[in-house]
Amino acid sequence: MSDFLLELYSEEIPHGLQISARNQIKDLILKLLNENFIKFKEINVFSTPKRLVVFIDQISLNQKIESQEIKGPKVGCNDQALEGFLKSRGIEKKDLITKNTDKGEFYFANLPEKTILTSDILASHLPLILKSIYWKKSMRWSDHDCFWGRPLKSILCLFDNKTLDFKFFHINSSNVTFINGPFEDKEIKIKNLKDYKKLLEKNDIKLDHTEREKKILSDLEKELKKNKCLTELNRKLVEEVTNLVETPVILKGKFSKDYLVLPDELLNLTMINHQRYFPMKLELDLKLTNSFLFVANNYDNKNLITKGNEKVIDARLSDAKFFWDKNKKQNLVKQVSKLNTIIFYQQLGTLYDKTQRVRQLASVIADSIGANKEDTEIAASISKSDLVSDLVGEYPELQGVIGSYFAIEQGFSKEISNAIQNHYLPNGPSGNVPKEKISISVAIADKIDTLIGFFGIDEKPTSSKDPFALRRACLGVLRLITENRISLSLKEILNNSKNLYFSQKHNLTNEKVSEDLFDFFIDRFKINLKDKGVRLDITNSILENNRSDDFYLIMKNINELSKCFKKPQGQDSIQIYKRSKNILDQSVKNNEEFFGNPENILFQHPSEDEILLKINEIRDYFTTPSRLRDNDKTVTLLSELKPMTDSFFNNVKVNDDNQQVRKNRLELLTLLCKTFEKFTDFSKLDGS
Repeated sequence: MSDFLLELYSEEIPHGLQISARNQIKDLILKLLNENFIKFKEINVFSTPKRLVVFIDQISLNQKIESQEIKGPKVGCNDQALEGFLKSRGIEKKDLITKNTDKGEFYFANLPEKTILTSDILASHLPLILKSIYWKKSMRWSDHDCFWGRPLKSILCLFDNKTLDFKFFHINSSNVTFINGPFEDKEIKIKNLKDYKKLLEKNDIKLDHTEREKKILSDLEKELKKNKCLTELNRKLVEEVTNLVETPVILKGKFSKDYLVLPDELLNLTMINHQRYFPMKLELDLKLTNSFLFVANNYDNKNLITKGNEKVIDARLSDAKFFWDKNKKQNLVKQVSKLNTIIFYQQLGTLYDKTQRVRQLASVIADSIGANKEDTEIAASISKSDLVSDLVGEYPELQGVIGSYFAIEQGFSKEISNAIQNHYLPNGPSGNVPKEKISISVAIADKIDTLIGFFGIDEKPTSSKDPFALRRACLGVLRLITENRISLSLKEILNNSKNLYFSQKHNLTNEKVSEDLFDFFIDRFKINLKDKGVRLDITNSILENNRSDDFYLIMKNINELSKCFKKPQGQDSIQIYKRSKNILDQSVKNNEEFFGNPENILFQHPSEDEILLKINEIRDYFTTPSRLRDNDKTVTLLSELKPMTDSFFNNVKVNDDNQQVRKNRLELLTLLCKTFEKFTDFSKLDGS
């Protein structure tokens, strides 16, 4: 038993590529070891920006292969297939024998017992493994044919304390690694795995990315606590910086307090997204400070790293403040006309056109849900005005947010300001949903306008592509309606939106745009509920029975029925219907038609009278307006038919010899099924 070390040393590889490469090389090497029955204790793969490293502990030096009989190709196969088999097994044609099997005559080979050196297997397969690694983005450098995430400088490979020789394109494996020097990387020879680990430890290189992340988290939290700041950290950012350093050192920088007048979102975006800094927010008042933490890749003995980072952020924030001071004074209402210079989409007009449509549609929605119409129209009118500002041009991620701050600066109400920011929400299946009615109205209108527009010109999502994020917009509308418990006629809103396009003379070539889009909403609604664990059969049952366009009421009904059908009464009601429907379907002959009009004079068994009496009781209850009916009570009433139907099916012959009696019993079952279907489409329920 021995140890194996592989280090691929390169220029700095982005963090996302590192993670993928780690997973790939581990899987490929594991596959190689398992296919060749090579024993080992453990395999570990690590990465830093410059190193992709594989450790294999206690790997066997050789592998004894027992003698075995191997089945080859069929006798009479083409020469290429036979040659391939011979080559793969390292044998000649004279070594083959033929045998008859139940599938015909085949070649067989008796392979003798042999010992294979692990070093030979690794040396021959490692170049192929490295070549198999897929890089989402790769580089080719100089005149070399090698492609790698970033230029590959050297390959260190040791097995059994010796260099394992192989060649990968222009690079020969060696016993050499590199340590960062002040001007250039220092070349160091490695004797064995133990020697390699000591070298890394001596130079404070933390190879294990999990340990590196723990240290970064711990050091950041210590520094934040020391400065009486919140210790909530952006874990995504922590993961990213973990893969950007190999000698993590936490440093603290500052910027001018003058920049604290800028919106927090702008400061955070600059620090987190652009510079990969960790903002410092005071525990006491939750205000941002003018300090930040960052993770360096070395110690800052001369304070040069800190000063360099402070200069960078000062330059960015200086530009941001210039644009902030300039743009906040520009009247949002007057900026609306400038939206005529920005195309929304070639066939759908400008952003000015869109804003006018959204304003009118939001007003209709506001009227339906009880929002202030005047404020809604104002909010919709200026919702896109910040898009013409320099600040949003520089920070496009803050569209809406910047507009919200401008609105407050210019004296608009908090509700209008919030609507400007929130009309882009929700962003995905788990993003925040606006709760204020003005925000809801503008958000729904904006998304519906986008959906009608693109469906109107037949730019619909396909199975693999959704370039305009229409699925997200559709889900956003559904979440705005259902999570805010809004009763809204979606069909009416879709038709209003379509007509607004026509009023602006935009040519929507899809004449069935409203119908197609409504079907799209139904499909997304089903998928969303399924993802949440809601039974699809219940969803289908309600949608098929009542093609309502009020998704809040549909959702409410589905949730209530899901609870009902989990109870014994719910299961009983499904079983009653299924049994009755199955017998009815099996009994009805060609061209027979039943309307559900049984005559009690033809009843011969008490259960028939009891069933009819109960059905009439249920149908009387159905005359109550649906809003006043209770689903639990309805399901209970339906389930009370079970002892009666059990008695009926156990004691009565439905297909009686007397044709009048037979027809009457089928009319009774038809009435029963129709009664159940008035509540929901039981044919869609699976009873599970």
